[in-house]
Amino acid sequence: MNVVTGADSPAAIGRASRWLFRFGWLIVRGFFAPFARLRIRGRENFPSTGGFVVAPGAHRSIFDTAVVAVSSRRMLRFMGAESYFKIPVLGWFLRAAGGFPVERAATDREALRVAEAVLRSGEPLVVFPEATRYRGPALQPLKDGAAFMAARADVPIVPIGIGGAERAWPKGARFPKPTRMAIVVGQPIRPTPRTEGERVKRGEIRRLTAELHTSLQSLFEEAQLDAGVRVESPGPMLGAESGGDEEGRHRT
Repeated sequence: MNVVTGADSPAAIGRASRWLFRFGWLIVRGFFAPFARLRIRGRENFPSTGGFVVAPGAHRSIFDTAVVAVSSRRMLRFMGAESYFKIPVLGWFLRAAGGFPVERAATDREALRVAEAVLRSGEPLVVFPEATRYRGPALQPLKDGAAFMAARADVPIVPIGIGGAERAWPKGARFPKPTRMAIVVGQPIRPTPRTEGERVKRGEIRRLTAELHTSLQSLFEEAQLDAGVRVESPGPMLGAESGGDEEGRHRT
C-alpha cells in the first residue's frame, strides 16, 4: 500500500485539523444521540496520553467509522482507501481532519512508515482488523495489520465492540433506519516489550492477533446486548489469521 502524501507529512496535523475534527465530532455525536440512542461504555479504557491502535469489531455497517470516531474524546486518526479521498468535500474533510489515504493494491511499506510515525507521535490510529464489512454474529478471521503496527510502534491495542450497527445500516442496504446502537471499549492489549533494534517476531504478531480476536468477539456480543440485539451463537471459531514475520509479510 502506497500512502498518497502531499507536501506535508500525513503524520503531522495542526491546530486547524484538530478544531475541524472537534466540530465534526460534535455534529456526529449530536446525530447519533437521537438517531441511535448511542451508548458508550468503557471509555476510561482509552489511554489519556500517547499513541495506541484502535481496533473496532465486528465491522458490519457504514456507520462504524462515525461511531468509532465519537467513542473517544481524543482525536482519532484514520487510514482509509484512496477512493474516499477523491470524493469532493469528503476527501477534503478527511485530509483536513488528519486522515491519510492508502492504495490497497500496491506495496504497503510506505503506509507502515506513516502509521508508525502517527503512533510514535502520540496519536491514536484506527485500524479495522476485519478490513471490510461482513454480516452475522461471528467475528471473521483478522488481518494482522493492527497487531503488527502496535508491536512495531510498541503501543497498546484498544479493542472496541460495536453493537446494533448491522441492524441500523447493513451492508447492501440503501438507507439507514433509526435503531439503538452501542459501543463497548475493552481493556488495552499490550505487545511484549522488545529490546532496541529487535525485530517484530511472527509469534508475537500471532499472539496479539489471537488475543484481539477473542477480545473483540466478546466485546461485540456485549455491545449487541447493550443495543438490545439478541445475541446468537457465533458458531465454530474460525480463528485469526497468522501474522507475518517481518514488515514485508504482514497484511492490513
